[in-house]
Amino acid sequence: MGTIFRFINVILISIIAGILVGISLGYNPVHFSAQAYIEQQQGVINAFNVLMPVLGLITIIVTFVNAFSQRASKGFFMTLLIAAFLLIISGLVTRFGNQPINSIVMKWTPDTPPDNWRELRDRWWALHLVRTSASFFALCLIVWASVKKVETSVAIKEF
Repeated sequence: MGTIFRFINVILISIIAGILVGISLGYNPVHFSAQAYIEQQQGVINAFNVLMPVLGLITIIVTFVNAFSQRASKGFFMTLLIAAFLLIISGLVTRFGNQPINSIVMKWTPDTPPDNWRELRDRWWALHLVRTSASFFALCLIVWASVKKVETSVAIKEF
């Protein structure tokens, strides 16, 4: 059962971190016109505003299950708890930082941006980088714990 949770955990966190890192690498909106920013941001919000929080919650739960299934090994247990904590940070930043801005942006029309659109864009982007960093480090920890666990299991079987 531990192998299944490790596998699912790696897949889920890879999807989340991949989407967030992909947005970070290919979407910096600082050079967009107001119209382009609003159109693109509304498209991204429509695509991910429900999907990502649901995936995030499932990933947090699976990470906790993964951690507690390996609680006999303090190192693996603590590594996965830290990863879960990082995912919770990412989720809280999304819920209380990015999503309120998303709600505001969804009311805008591309032809009539508000005067403060740049401020909200920059605030959203800064929050996005925080949640992306937290999710990326969670990915690193989950993958490391999974690889290390497999490596340890193979070494024990070979011994």
